[in-house]
Parts: sequence; C-alpha cells; structure tokens
Amino acid sequence: MATVILVRHGRTTANATGVLAGRAVGVGLDEIGRSQAALTGDRLAAVPVVAVVSSPLERCQQTTALILDRQAGTPYTPVDRDLTECDYGQWQGRKLSDLAKEDLWSVVQSQPSAVIFPGGESMVAMQTRSVAAIRRHDASFEAEYGPGAVWVAVSHGDIIKSILADALGMHLDLFQRINVGPASVSIVHYGVSGPSVYAINTDAGDLSWLSKGIHAGDAPVGGGAGQKAP
Repeated sequence: MATVILVRHGRTTANATGVLAGRAVGVGLDEIGRSQAALTGDRLAAVPVVAVVSSPLERCQQTTALILDRQAGTPYTPVDRDLTECDYGQWQGRKLSDLAKEDLWSVVQSQPSAVIFPGGESMVAMQTRSVAAIRRHDASFEAEYGPGAVWVAVSHGDIIKSILADALGMHLDLFQRINVGPASVSIVHYGVSGPSVYAINTDAGDLSWLSKGIHAGDAPVGGGAGQKAP
C-alpha cells in the first residue's frame, strides 16, 4: 500500500491563547505557526508526494499551502471534511483552563470512548470517520500511483492521535498517551499484513529516505537495517 505522512497544522492564535477552537471559522496560523509549517514544508520538499489531502479549516489550508509551495511537482490537493476537527459542540470557543473544571474533562482524559461532547460529536465517531478517510485515500493513491506512493494528510491534533492509535492497535481510551505537536510529522504505511508506524510527532530530521516510498514486508526480527537512503 501507499504511505501517508500525517501533518498537524501549525500553531494558531487559539492554541497560543489556550482556547479550544474546534470548527470555528477565522482561526489561522500565528507567526510561529507559519514558521513551523514552512519548516515542515522544507522537510517534505525532498519527498515527491502524489497528493496533499487537507481538512477544510483555515489553519489546515494555510499549512497545506506552505507545504505545496515547496513541492517541485503539482500534487493532487483534495479537501476532505472527514479530516476536519472534532465537533466539540458547546465546548468550542471556551478556554481550556475552564473546560478542565468540567466533569467531562476527566472522562476525556481517561475514557474518551465514552465521550460525547455536549451538542457535538462523540470521540468514537471522530475516530471512525477519520480512520476510514485515511484508509480510503491510501487505497486510492496506491491503486493510481503504485505501492511506492507517498501522500500527505493535513489535519488536527485529536484526529491524528486517533489515526495513530488505530494504526498502533491501541484502544481509543489510550490515545491520550500519544502527543502530536503543531506542524509535526507522523508516518504510517498500510501494508498487507497491517499498518506499520514509522514516525510519531517529529518536528525535525531528514525525510529524503521516503522519496521512493516504503516497500515493507514482514517486520524484521531484531529491527532490521532501516530504510535505504535515496
């Protein structure tokens, strides 16, 4: 199968002020966030990606643009609403410091599979739609471009954490153990025998080894020699 590079959007004005932005419009990258996304674009410049699929929200669109600016080719650039932020309902727009006082907060931390945000979405539904979208796109790009295809999905923290939890075979109730920082890069290859996770939450490092994709078989006993340089 193909390989997906999961990119969280860069830091936003809401992140900087401790506000849960959710799906609110007009939440864009701040100066630091633009620098973070540009650096991620520089890292990805060595990888000829076939597509950059993005959440429709502004912060992801801005991050996508900074990635595309640094690509030598012209990747396919669809927008997928199934990669949009979780619908936090009545929690949207509130300070995280205030939300931490809510009874539901502890459930979000310890048992997210039981969480339905008031007036919003369940965390199970969030994971179900986002994982399905990633697997759908991955199969499509593999069919069109071959098993060495590499593509990018630009999305949100909880969305990417839930995708990584699925790839790692973790129950959703454990997904808070995963950290996904602004503009970070995580890498998943969906092989015949199941997903392989090659990176989580990286914000530096050479990615040129991905330029010809990942051709993975069974997991090597002892860890193997790693991917070959281009």
